[in-house]
Amino acid sequence: MYLYSLTLQKASCITCAVHGNFSGTKQQEIIAAKGKVLELLRPDANSGKVHSVTTLEIFGEIRCLAPFRLTGGSKACARLMSRLLDLFADYVVIGSDSGRITILEYIPSRNTFEKVHQETFGKSGCRRIVPGQYLAVDPKGRAVMIGAIEKQKLVYILNRDTTARLTISSPLEAHKSHTLVFSVVGIDVGFENPVFACLEVDYEESDNDPTGEAALTTKQMLTYYELDLGLNHVVRKYTETLQEFSNMLIPVPGGNDGPSGVLVCSENFITYKNFGDQPEIRMPIPRRRYDLSDPDRGMLFICYAGHKTKSLFFFFIQNEQGDIFKLTLAVEDDMVTAIKMKYFDTIPVASSMIVLKTGFLFAASEFGNHRLYQISHLGDDDEETEFSSTMLLDEGETFYYSLRPLKNLVEVDVVDSLCPITACQVTDLANEDTPQLYVSCGRGPNSTLRVLRHGLEVTEMAVSELPGNPNGVWTVKTNASAEYDAYIVVSFVNATLVLSIGESVEEVSDSGFLGTTPTLHCCQIGDDALLQVYANGIRHVRADKRVNEWKAPGKKTILKCAVNNRQVAIALSGGELVYFEMDLSGQLNEYTERKEFSSEVICMSIGSVPAGEKRCRFLAVGFVDHTVRMISLDPSDCLQPLSMQALPTVPESLCIAAMGGSDSSESDQVGLATYYLNIGLQNGVLLRSVLDSVTGDMSDTRTRYLGSRPVRLFKVKIQNSEAVLAISSRSWLGYMFQSVSRLTPLSYEVLDYAAGFSSDQCPEGVVSIAGDTLRILALEKLGAVFNQITINLKLTPRRFAIDQQSSNVVVIEADHLCFTDSTKSERKQQMAQEIIESAGDEEVDLAKEVAESFMNEVLPANEFGEPKAGVGQWASSIQVISPSQKSVMQSLELDQDEAAVSVAVCRFAVKPDEAFVVVGIAKDLNLNPTSSSGGLMNTYRIVDGQLELIHKTVIEEAPQAMASYQGRLLVGVGRILRVYDLGRKKLLRKCENKNFPYRIVTISSMGSRVIVGDVQESVHFVKYRAKENRLVIFADDVSPRYVTATCFLDYDTIAVGDKFGSVAILRLSDDVNDEIEEDPTGAKAFWDRGLLNGASQKAHLEASFYIGETIMSLQKTTLIPGGSESLIYTTLSGSVGVLLPFTSREEVDFFQHLEMHLRSENSPICGRDHLAYRSYYFPAKNVIDGDMCEQYNAMDGSKRRAIAAELDRTPPEISKKLEDMRTRYAF
Repeated sequence: MYLYSLTLQKASCITCAVHGNFSGTKQQEIIAAKGKVLELLRPDANSGKVHSVTTLEIFGEIRCLAPFRLTGGSKACARLMSRLLDLFADYVVIGSDSGRITILEYIPSRNTFEKVHQETFGKSGCRRIVPGQYLAVDPKGRAVMIGAIEKQKLVYILNRDTTARLTISSPLEAHKSHTLVFSVVGIDVGFENPVFACLEVDYEESDNDPTGEAALTTKQMLTYYELDLGLNHVVRKYTETLQEFSNMLIPVPGGNDGPSGVLVCSENFITYKNFGDQPEIRMPIPRRRYDLSDPDRGMLFICYAGHKTKSLFFFFIQNEQGDIFKLTLAVEDDMVTAIKMKYFDTIPVASSMIVLKTGFLFAASEFGNHRLYQISHLGDDDEETEFSSTMLLDEGETFYYSLRPLKNLVEVDVVDSLCPITACQVTDLANEDTPQLYVSCGRGPNSTLRVLRHGLEVTEMAVSELPGNPNGVWTVKTNASAEYDAYIVVSFVNATLVLSIGESVEEVSDSGFLGTTPTLHCCQIGDDALLQVYANGIRHVRADKRVNEWKAPGKKTILKCAVNNRQVAIALSGGELVYFEMDLSGQLNEYTERKEFSSEVICMSIGSVPAGEKRCRFLAVGFVDHTVRMISLDPSDCLQPLSMQALPTVPESLCIAAMGGSDSSESDQVGLATYYLNIGLQNGVLLRSVLDSVTGDMSDTRTRYLGSRPVRLFKVKIQNSEAVLAISSRSWLGYMFQSVSRLTPLSYEVLDYAAGFSSDQCPEGVVSIAGDTLRILALEKLGAVFNQITINLKLTPRRFAIDQQSSNVVVIEADHLCFTDSTKSERKQQMAQEIIESAGDEEVDLAKEVAESFMNEVLPANEFGEPKAGVGQWASSIQVISPSQKSVMQSLELDQDEAAVSVAVCRFAVKPDEAFVVVGIAKDLNLNPTSSSGGLMNTYRIVDGQLELIHKTVIEEAPQAMASYQGRLLVGVGRILRVYDLGRKKLLRKCENKNFPYRIVTISSMGSRVIVGDVQESVHFVKYRAKENRLVIFADDVSPRYVTATCFLDYDTIAVGDKFGSVAILRLSDDVNDEIEEDPTGAKAFWDRGLLNGASQKAHLEASFYIGETIMSLQKTTLIPGGSESLIYTTLSGSVGVLLPFTSREEVDFFQHLEMHLRSENSPICGRDHLAYRSYYFPAKNVIDGDMCEQYNAMDGSKRRAIAAELDRTPPEISKKLEDMRTRYAF
C-alpha cells in the first residue's frame, strides 16, 4: 500500500510571532510561527484587516523567532546607507530542530523567504543540550544568542561585508554545565558591548544530594553574559540570586531611549533590575477584586508587547487570566524610581502580543481565533487607578482592580483558528451531497463547534429586488483612470436599466445608454467613452454625450460580442465576425474585412490590453461544431485563425484572463502574467488552457467538473489582478493567491450572472444576479480552504457523537480547575457574606450595597474567562446542538468534580426503535499522575431531540472510551474492555477482558472485529465470540505507540494516529487466524503465551509517516461528490489533511522520483533533512509527501525544467499531475 500525504488546511496555532519591516518598506509586517509553517502577515492600516502574504512549509519544528536589523556598515558605503537606513529590510533568525541557526530574508519580488545564512552547531531534533529553544538578539543588531534548555549557549556576531551583505561569525561559547535556562533576552546597552540576560537554575547540588533537600532550597539566578567585541569572546559578567522563581524577562529600552535594564516576571511579583547603583524595584502583581479563583493560586505574567517612540516607552503585559496592564517606569536622572501599572483591558490569553506603529495590537491567542485590535486610547486620562511600587502595602497584600468591558481596545479583525481541534467527524448532515466537517475546537468558554464546508466565505453587502428576471449585469466606470465604478447596468428581456453608484443606488436616464432594448455587453472604452452592444448595433457614447451608432447590416443581428478597453469584436448571425479598434482620437473604426465561418458562433472572449501595448493580439471564438478557435487581431494577419481546440461538447462561454505567477513554468520571470483561456462547457465542465503569448497556441489543458448546469464565465478583479468567476449549479472563483492558482467554490446560493464591482465601501467586490434580485458581494478571506459556521460552547469540548436520525450533535464538555455554575453561586454567596461580616458597624450599609452589586454582577465568561479552581476540581456539561439551526437545543450540567470523558450514541438490541446516549464520567480525576475515585456511565434516552436521564451505572474506573457494537455497548474501563447491555436500573455487564496493558483510550469496530487502542502500547485486535460470550485478543502490534485515534480501512487494515504526530497503517496478514484459543486461566506455559509478552500473532507495518502534530481524529471518507475514498486526519494544532491511496504503480514511481529530486534541489529552508523529519519517531515507509511535491510549482523555471527533463516530462505535465492528484480525492 502506498499513500500520498496532503495538507488541506495548514495549522492555525501561532506559537510565536514577531514584527518588523521585512519587505524593506516602512510598513510593519508580522511573521508568525505555526509549528512547521512560517507565515508572513500584513495588517492593512486602512481597512483594519490582516492579510496573509506568503506561507512557507519548513519541514521542521520552529521553536523560536527573532527579528533584527543591521546598523552601521563600512565607511565606503556609510553615506549611501545613511539615506537608505529606513528602507533596509529586517531579517528574521530562526531556532528550529535542525541543529542549525538560520537567517532568512523576505524577497518581495518573488514573494518568498530566502536563506541568507545557515550555521550548523549540533544534532537535529529537540534535545535538552542542543541550542534552538531560546533566541535573543542585541537591540542594535550586532549579535544573536541561541540557547538550549540545558548547558549550551552560543553567540554569533552579525556584521556586513564591503558589499553590505550580512555576515555571521563562528560561534562563541557561553556554556555552563548543570544549568537549566528559563528565558534569554538581549539587554539594550546602546553601542557598548552586547549583553544578554538569562534566567538560570544550577542543579548540580540537587543532582548530587540523594535526600532531595537541596532541590527544595535551590534558587533561581539572573545571569548577565557580555560579548567583548574587542577580544571576541563571551564572559559571565554578573550573577544574582532571585527571591522567587521567575518565568519571563522583559528587556527595557536603553541608550537614548530609556534607562536600560530588565523586568523580571515572577510568581505574584514583577521586579526591575539593572547594573550599577540602580536599586532593585519590586511590585506585587495586581489581582481581580472579588475573584472567585482559588486564593492560594499564584499569578504570573505570561506575555508582553513593548512600544517605544522618541519621547516615551511603555509595555502591555498580560497575566494568565487575560488581563492586560499598561506598565511604565518613572525615571529621574537616568535612575528608575518606580514601576507604575494600570489595568488596560481584558482579551483572550495570548502566546504573543505585538504593538504596531499604526496603532494596532495583534494578539496571537494561545487557543482559538487570533485578533487585531485598534488602540483607541492609551489609558492615560481615564479614571482607572494607577498602581505604583512606591505605594505602601502590608506583607502578602497586593493591589486590586475591577473588570470592565473593552474600553481602550476596539476589535477590528479576527483571524480564524481551529486550534485546538479536540474531535472531528466528516458526514453530510445537511444533505448537500458534499460532506461537511464537524469540528469541536477551542478551550474553556471560548470553545466552539464549527461546521466546515469547502468554499470561500461570501459577505453580502446589499440585496435589492428587481422588477423582473434580468439576463445580464455589468459595471461601468466613467473614465479609465476612475478608481470606482459609476454605473450598474442591468439587462432585461426587453429593456436595459442603468443604476448610478453613490451613497445609494438609484436609476438614471442621462447615461447615454439605450434603455428600450436588451443589452449584450456594455463597458467603459478608451479614456472616457462608454460602449453598449445590443442586438441591432453598437452605441459609442463620448464624454460630451455625443453618440456614434453602428447598425447591423441587413436583417442580421449581433449574437455575441467580446470587448476590452480598446477593441470590440462582434459575431453576426450566420457566423460572420466584425472587428473594431479604437484609434488615437478615440474613434471606433471597423476593420476593412470581415471573416465568415461555416458554423454559428456560440461565445467569444478577448483579453485585456497588456500594459504598454495598443491591443490584445488574440480573440477566442467558440462554435457550435464543438471547437474553440484563436483568431489573430494583429494588423499583419487580422482575423486569421491561429489555432484550434476540439471540445467534447458545445462551449457555453469563454474568458481570457491574465493571471500572474505562471504555474506552467515555461517562463523564468517570476510574477510575469500568463494568459489563460477558460472554456465553460454546457455539460458543467471547465477547461483551462495556457495561451502562448506569441503564437496563440493552447497547451496544458486542465479539466474540472463544476456542476450540473452549463458553465458561465465572468472576469472580476481580486487583489488588483484578474480572476474568473465561473457559475454553474455552484459558483467558483479561479484566482492566483500567493503565486498559486486556485479554483474554489463560493459558499453562497446559486447565481445567474455576475460582474466585478468597485466602490468606496467595497473596493473589490462582485455584483450579481440571482433570480429577480441584485446582490453586491464581497470576498474577503481569500486563500481560506473552508468556510465556517460557528456555534459557541460553554466549556472545552472533549468528544462528540452524532445522532443520524435527528442530525443533532451531542457534545461532552469538561474543564479542569473549574467550578460548575451552582458551585460558583455558592462561592459568590459565601464571598458576599464575608464582605458584610468584615465591615465595621458604621460600614454595614455600604458593605451590603457592595455585596449586592457583587451578587448582581455578571461577567461574560467568553470575555473574562472562568475563575480558576483548585487541582482536581472539574466542571462538565452535555450539550445537544442542532447544526442546521445553529443553536444549542439542550444543556445539562454535571455535578462538581465530575469530568465527562467519553460519549456514544447507541441503539440497543433490546430496544431497537429508541436511540440512547451514554456518557462516561470520571469522578475526582487527577491528571498527574492519572487517577480517579471511580466512574459513572449516565444513560440518556433521545426524545424529540432532547436527552432524558434513564439511569446511572457506577464503575470502578474512568470509562475513557466507548463505542456502539452489535446492539450493545463496548466500554474501556481503565485497562478492562467490557460489553454492556441496557438494563432497567443500570447498564448490565455481559463480558470483559482484563488483558490490556495500561489504559484503553480508543475503540473501533468492523463486523465482529474490534481494535482497542492503549494509551502507550499501540493497538490490540479483539474478536467477540457470541456463542461463548467472550472477547479474545488474537493479534497486536510490535511497536509501542501512544494512541490517540484509530480507524478501520478494511477488515484487515487499520490506521493509527499517536500523540507524537505519527500515522501508521497496520495490516493483518492473510494467514492470521482470529479463531485462536485464549487461555483465560493463565495455566499455559510462560514460553507458549505469545511473542513479546503479547498476542501470538502480530500486525505488520504497511506505511508510516510523521505529520508533525498530535493526531486527534482519523476517518475514512469521501470529501467530494463522486470522489474516491481517502483517510482524513485532524490535529491538535488545527490542521486538516488527507492520506490518498495510489491507484497504479506507475503513479507511485513518478511521485517517488519527483520527491527524491525535490529533496536534493529544494531542500527545507531551515536545514532539516526532509527524510529524517518525516521519520521522526518511526522510519517513513510507503508514504510520499505531497506538500513537498507541490513545492515544485514554486521553484525557479530552470530548476523545474531540469527536474522535468530527468523525469522525461514537461513542467506543465508535472504541474497537471500534481493538480489531478489533489482534485481526484479532495480540493
